[in-house]
Amino acid sequence: MSQITNDKEFKQALLSLDPVQQRVMAARFVEHVYELSNDERIARVIKTALRPEASAAELAEALKTAMAVAMDSYTRCGAEGSWHDQSAYFVARAAIAMVTPPEQSKAGGPAWQAAMSSRMARTSMLIDEESGDVSALPENEWQYQLLSEYLAS
Repeated sequence: MSQITNDKEFKQALLSLDPVQQRVMAARFVEHVYELSNDERIARVIKTALRPEASAAELAEALKTAMAVAMDSYTRCGAEGSWHDQSAYFVARAAIAMVTPPEQSKAGGPAWQAAMSSRMARTSMLIDEESGDVSALPENEWQYQLLSEYLAS
């Protein structure tokens, strides 16, 4: 496949992956925004999701963990919450999508949902960024590049 350049191609390519490949790709998306959360529980969920041989029981436990992190993050996102807290919440949402069974996933599948939440995490952080240190490559373009390289390998 040639270089992915838009969300339509991106979504189609993700849907062409088998469930394990989708989970591993989703884990790569979440891993890329993990720094916006730095919750060690998310690191453990990512580690589980990256293992192609992860059992259903391990994935179910990872899903429970990701949901707990999302709940903890959500409670910090109230009206007085910072964009950093909002960003951590979206990282947790991406982790939930990553380990949700495909048959229970929302539209577009687990990898698509993880990609969208990862983008929201990055966007939330950029809203509050005061240093002007903005990534040279937008999250969506980074995702396109990662998936294109994966499909070419």
